[in-house]
Amino acid sequence: MEMTGEQRIPASQAATWAALNDPEFLKGCVPGCESIEPSGENQFSVQMTARVGPVTAKFKGRMRISDIDAPHSYALAFDGQGGVAGFAKGTASVRLTAQGSEATLLQYQAKANVGGKLAQIGSRLVDAAAHKVANEFFTAFNDKMTALHATAVHAEDEHHLPEPVPRDPDLPDVDAASLGFFAAGALIVVFVALVTLL
Repeated sequence: MEMTGEQRIPASQAATWAALNDPEFLKGCVPGCESIEPSGENQFSVQMTARVGPVTAKFKGRMRISDIDAPHSYALAFDGQGGVAGFAKGTASVRLTAQGSEATLLQYQAKANVGGKLAQIGSRLVDAAAHKVANEFFTAFNDKMTALHATAVHAEDEHHLPEPVPRDPDLPDVDAASLGFFAAGALIVVFVALVTLL
């Protein structure tokens, strides 16, 4: 089985590289992943549950990272045992390219072999399951990166907010309901203006 693809990540190259090298971050993105634990230099033990067609199996595997060129690229080698369901092993390469300061193009190539019951299911089902996992991973990864990036930008914006201006004692008092009404009206005006301009 071979699989290639690319994804536009809504974060800087440095932030994307850091996320790809954070086991806890990745664990939250990989469907069915139960644990990713360091087991040596650039090596990790992985446990996950995967469903391929009619077969559901709990895999225990090893993943080794090599050819590291931070923050641009690296290679992965992996193998996993799923008991009676069979085994899977393969390699992958990942390359990151900055697209401005706030986006990164992630390109990947993967090759894998399966054996046991997994091999008997047929390559079409295995390929479909692999693409499904990849799509779910990148959807979760992009969602988490977007949320993380938005939080960081919001915190940075708050940090640079000017000091509040003291209230002028000569201004009339306005109750909260009136302020809410004017704020809502202002938002509607801004929205209509944007739609008109676009």
